[in-house]
Parts: sequence; structure tokens; C-alpha cells
Amino acid sequence: MKKTFKALMVTKTEDNFSVNVQNVSLNDLPAGEVLIKVAYSGINYKDGLASIPEGKIVKSYPFIPGIDLAGTVVSSEDPRFSEGDEVIATSYEIGVSHYGGYSQYARIPADWIVPLPEGLTLKEAMVLGTAGFTAALSIQRLEENGLSPDKGKVLVTGATGGVGSLAVSMLAKQHYHVVASTGKSAEHDYLHQLGAKDIISREDVHSGKIKALDQQQWAGAIDPVGGEVLASILSKIQYNGSVAVSGLTGGGGVPTTVYPFILRGVNLLGIDSVHCPMETRRQMWYRMATDLKPDHLLDSINREITLEELPETLPTILKGQVRGRIIVRL
Repeated sequence: MKKTFKALMVTKTEDNFSVNVQNVSLNDLPAGEVLIKVAYSGINYKDGLASIPEGKIVKSYPFIPGIDLAGTVVSSEDPRFSEGDEVIATSYEIGVSHYGGYSQYARIPADWIVPLPEGLTLKEAMVLGTAGFTAALSIQRLEENGLSPDKGKVLVTGATGGVGSLAVSMLAKQHYHVVASTGKSAEHDYLHQLGAKDIISREDVHSGKIKALDQQQWAGAIDPVGGEVLASILSKIQYNGSVAVSGLTGGGGVPTTVYPFILRGVNLLGIDSVHCPMETRRQMWYRMATDLKPDHLLDSINREITLEELPETLPTILKGQVRGRIIVRL
């Protein structure tokens, strides 16, 4: 193994902030029972925040971001993993306070690692990544609360983003009638290809005015946007329907009332991908390798870049310029 290897390092001092590829060594990596040769990582909204000085994601500097990684075990001090095992590591403190996936090698605590399930390659696992895990967990929670294809239409907001694209494709594979919401008129063909039956504008979801109760339109919704959009969705969900919320790109405040909850029995389901229990985490990865595996995973949904292209690519996710998933080949 090489004495040094490449990683994307974010550095911040009182006078300077930099994001660039550097040579690092194994001694630079944090503690963890499992050393992994990273094959792929992914780009998520948190990773974009980690690449700017005011992102408030990184706890201390210098730091290697990347909340997702997939690769092969080089060595392990934990009996659950052996040299040569193909594994996935996402969430927990990875890419936030523990060096992440934008590195050719990563040292990760064994409790944070999932064996690569049969039916997925390492590349496919990172096209899914945290975004796919969030989408799958959203579907799981909606179904646990009574959603099924015969109940009615399912809305997906932010439909061209990572979570949205994968949610559209996963729902369509399960024969749901998917209504995709986007502000990008040029992406309608893309969303139809993923399986969306109907495509509506952002204004069709939230016109700027929020009613306590509006016309019932959807049996369920997957919303990575939050804010006023979420409030508007809640007012339009069918009786006893559910909304799975996983993001706040539209803001953290939700100006709603109790009426959808007490007059229509609407359920608001919070989706946490970070500290999700390992038993559930393994179950979701199994579903993503089987019944929820998108049909267009390696063509329409993903774009691949190199580590050297990361500094110029990371800011695009904060500007809403990313379609589907961008993965990083290490």
C-alpha cells in the first residue's frame, strides 16, 4: 500500500479557507477498527456545506469531507469484517466530525459499516448513497403508516435532486402513481424516464398562500424541501395520508396549523438517515438491492467525476444545479 494517498482537504484559519486535493498518510486518519480502500463516494447537500466557510457542518479543521463511501476492507480489528469484504459506510459522524469519503483510504468504526448487499456493486451503492437511503426510508415509513399504490397519488418534491430522483424511481418501480414537482421545465423528459406519471410546477404545490386546509390531492408525499412547501403539502394530503420530510432546503420553519392533523388524521413523518438504527439500516440497503433498486441507476441518475474535479463541483449542489446523483471515483 502507498505511504501517501490523495484526499480532499478542507482547511480554515482566521485568514484563509481552502478546499484542495492533498497527499495524506494513514497516520493522518482518525481512529476506527476498519481500514477501507475507498472506491466511490457521493455528493450530498451536507458535503456542499462542508466546502464553504459558513457551512456550519465541519466541527474542526483541517478536515476530509464526504458523508458517503463504499469500498473494500484492507484490514480490520473487528471480527465482523475481513480483508477483501466490500462495504458501505454512511451517516453517523462520517464527513462531519470524522474524516469522510473524499479520500482514497478511510478508517471507520466497525459499528458504522454495512456489508455490501448482494445485488449491488460498489458504484451502484454510491449512486444510491445517503440520498437513496433517505428515499428508501421515506417509502418504508409511508408504507408502515398505510400507504399503498391503491390509495392514490404520491407527491415527490425537489424531484430532480438526489433524494427526489431516487424516490421517483423507487416509487414507480413499486407501481405508485408518482406526481413529481420541479421548477425545472427542461427536466420533464428526465422525470418521465424515471417513472413519474404527472409533473407539476413548484407553484402547483405552493403558490405563496397557505390554507389551513386545502383540496385533498395526494395520498402521501416525500418532501426533502420543508419550510412553506411542507406546510402547503400538509394542507393538501388526503384523509389519513402521510408526509415523509427529510430536508430543509426551503427553510426550517413550517407555518402550519393543527387542522390537517386533527381533522384529517394526517401524519408527519420525520426521516433521520444519520442515527438510524443498524437493523433498519441493513433492511433498507437490502430493499435498495432488491425491490426498490431503480431501473435507471447507472444511466439517467448518475454522473461520475474525479477527486480533482470535486472543488469546482461541490458548490453546484448548494445552487440547486445538480440533477440526480454525482459520484466521485477514488
